[in-house]
Amino acid sequence: MSATIKTFLLLGVFCTVVGLVYGFVTEFQELAGFPALLAVAAMSFMLVVYLWLVQRSTGGTLPEDREDGEIVEMSGDYGAFSPWSWWPLLLGIGSALFVTALAVGWWIIGLAVPVAALGLLGLVFEHSRGEHAH
Repeated sequence: MSATIKTFLLLGVFCTVVGLVYGFVTEFQELAGFPALLAVAAMSFMLVVYLWLVQRSTGGTLPEDREDGEIVEMSGDYGAFSPWSWWPLLLGIGSALFVTALAVGWWIIGLAVPVAALGLLGLVFEHSRGEHAH
């Protein structure tokens, strides 16, 4: 995890420096690039703090931090996934409608919210009924 921490720290410092230089070059009049670069830097620093706290609390080193680390050491259970679920498609359609509403017209949000809510509810409660119930 220390390699990941160093990478995000480097990204945060880079984006801070580039953002400040960009701000001075544009005399802080252009309000898209300067705040965006500082926001990326802030998010990178938040990840550095989070990963550092996780590494400190676990106390161990990950295989990617060691020179002799093997890929097989990271294998394991990555979660439970529904093999034939249609709910992510419905959730994606609802999200696409929402983004379309931002570009075309706000009235489309009235169509997007119920579709996305139905997809989200179906995805969350998918394993709570039928043959896959826990």
